[in-house]
Amino acid sequence: MSNMLFPKGLSLYLKSFEVILIMTREDIYDHLAQVYLGKRSKADIKKERQFSVWLLINILITVIIFTSAFYGLTAFLTHRNSALQSRIIFSLHNGPIRIAYNFTNSFPPVKTFALDVPAIDAAKYNKIQFSIRGKEEGTPGIVKIVVKNRRSEEASYYIQGVGLDWQEFHIPLNEFQQITDWSSLTDVSFVLESWNVESKKGLVLVDGVCFSS
Repeated sequence: MSNMLFPKGLSLYLKSFEVILIMTREDIYDHLAQVYLGKRSKADIKKERQFSVWLLINILITVIIFTSAFYGLTAFLTHRNSALQSRIIFSLHNGPIRIAYNFTNSFPPVKTFALDVPAIDAAKYNKIQFSIRGKEEGTPGIVKIVVKNRRSEEASYYIQGVGLDWQEFHIPLNEFQQITDWSSLTDVSFVLESWNVESKKGLVLVDGVCFSS
């Protein structure tokens, strides 16, 4: 074909056509694949960059959330511990105490329930606290709280209005004026007196007996 005589422009066109014909089908596929993969790699790089930015932002957000939660929890626990420390509690009994009494025969005229106090210095506390209520069997109305120590010192305090509903009492230790040594307490007692109770027969529940500040 190249030996035939053609006009100059037509000869150049035919040469270009011959070059194209020389390229095999595989060459064409390879060329197209390279072009496609080149474009795809650029798109993938762009997506990878976008994903990296997105991942970094999410990591930062997660760190901020966990940091805030951690410091929030720490602040809550610190506040809670401070609140607990501000009202130190020493429990004298676990669970409710049942005190049944019957003065219909007038003997004995007094019903006492005593709680032993272990070797502690109660002077670091400010008060004795407990919850108390009467039962349907009968309510006392008045209950005497007695504190004793190893020096044979004894002091008492009366509470009133003990009925069917739970009531919480906080008795300051300075109300027990006869006690001069709070480091040698022996017991705290709940006393029902036949001449003071409203119902001659009844049942009293006492719970949460403790020293507190």
